[in-house]
Amino acid sequence: MLTSDRTDTNLRSGRSMVLGRRGMVCSSQPLATQAGIDVLRDGGNAVDAAICTAAALGVVEPFMTGVGGDCFMLIWKADEAKLYGLNGSGRAPAHAGIDELESRGIRDTPMLGILSVTVPGAVDAWCSALDRFGSQPLDRLLAPAIDYAEQGFPVSEIISYQWQLAAALLQEENAKRTFLPTGKAPALGEVVRFPELARSLQHIARDGRDGFYRGAIAEAIVAASREREGLIDERDLADHESEWVEPISTDYRDYRLCEIPPNGQGLAALLALNILECFDMQGAASNPAAASHLKIEAVKLAYADRNRWVADPSQAELPIDELLSKDYAQGRAALVNPAKALKSIAAGAFRAGADTVYLTTADANGNMVSLINSLFYPFGSGVVPEGTGIALQNRGYGFSLDPTHPNCLAPRKRPFHTIIPAMLMRNGRPAVSFGVMGGDMQAQGHVQVVSNIVDAAMNPQDALAEPRFHYLEADRVALEPEMHERVGAELEAKGHQILGPDAALGRGGFGGAQAIAVDDEGTYWGASDPRKDGAAAGF
Repeated sequence: MLTSDRTDTNLRSGRSMVLGRRGMVCSSQPLATQAGIDVLRDGGNAVDAAICTAAALGVVEPFMTGVGGDCFMLIWKADEAKLYGLNGSGRAPAHAGIDELESRGIRDTPMLGILSVTVPGAVDAWCSALDRFGSQPLDRLLAPAIDYAEQGFPVSEIISYQWQLAAALLQEENAKRTFLPTGKAPALGEVVRFPELARSLQHIARDGRDGFYRGAIAEAIVAASREREGLIDERDLADHESEWVEPISTDYRDYRLCEIPPNGQGLAALLALNILECFDMQGAASNPAAASHLKIEAVKLAYADRNRWVADPSQAELPIDELLSKDYAQGRAALVNPAKALKSIAAGAFRAGADTVYLTTADANGNMVSLINSLFYPFGSGVVPEGTGIALQNRGYGFSLDPTHPNCLAPRKRPFHTIIPAMLMRNGRPAVSFGVMGGDMQAQGHVQVVSNIVDAAMNPQDALAEPRFHYLEADRVALEPEMHERVGAELEAKGHQILGPDAALGRGGFGGAQAIAVDDEGTYWGASDPRKDGAAAGF
């Protein structure tokens, strides 16, 4: 049951929820949110609004996302009372492999550059979702993104700051020309235009998936790959397709959390909640340090399993059912000492990336979409094919070069993915559609948001705004300032190595979340994380 315990003296988040009956969009940028709302008002459904919003975000947050990235979705189809999953992540080129990299003297998966690029999956994911569930034509849904790219948009506050931080990662001249048109990152309020990206979006609007995976854009991507001695060719692009998948899930108290299965890391959120369920978290609510300690320890253990097992299930055998069993969780929970932090966890350090956008939409018929779209690192690989204005993602960095690991690099294989949309269910129907963007923060962000809603009975806005921890590795944990002040000393006394927010890339390292909850009357409750420029809007 959704509740709000706010009074005049109990305004924790600084933002009110947005309530509506006929439609809701929550995203990390108000211009994109409004574009999605306009689609709903014009008679579009939640899927239409989600694609429109995602495309607009690719323009107004160009270092976070775009058509050169990947995409995952959870789609609730109300008339079928069914949740669908869509894996829109791209695959490694057909000629990729450990031997190929080693022949070039490369011993670690490249973080930037053309060899970090896998086939961008976002456009095919958008088209696949629209073909199955959409009601509006693609050219209508891309029109706001095209307008912002062609006519310009004013850069908002947090995006301006993050753009300045990301600018140093741009090394290639074409990328600098595209995203630093005046030679530096745009200032707050500066109007930015992307004419080449506008033309690329027009190709996609006219020709659909073939406008990206075949024709002029595909030719430019392949040319960029060949010029840089990359591996992507025409067949890699033309053969790409998204995959409809069955969501994985676990029960947590009276709720059920649903996630996309591997190659995404949603499994880690489910593992951590299974462990956490073994403890009296409601009883621990009166002791914030004790509750935080249990969450951190559950995340540690879940991430150890994540690092060992998450990979492309089409090319690796993964024991998902065994990992998600409650008996397995009991055994893992037995390793948790309520008084002392675990220091030695059987897992390797994970490479963190943090550039992603998450959005969620809902319509008058009860349909809901949880969508996440990402380049991974700021501006992805840093490669922008000539004339396209498109930044290509660097998801290949998620592969391992250990040939014994299920996530080892191989031809046409999908890498470990950080981006994960979520849907929290109750009594077989959605209770909250949500996500927490931010690379390695995402799964542990899901755990914290779910616990805030279920264990602490917070409303969605307060659940998103509550101060967070970011587990890094071993016993190292970064805390937001408010959390550091509240429980930092007590966690240190339990043996955690407590670090400030800069250890997790500043405030940006604690993620940015969006959520839509739905109550028993069918009213939507929208929430948007104050860590972002974003907005919830409904009607």
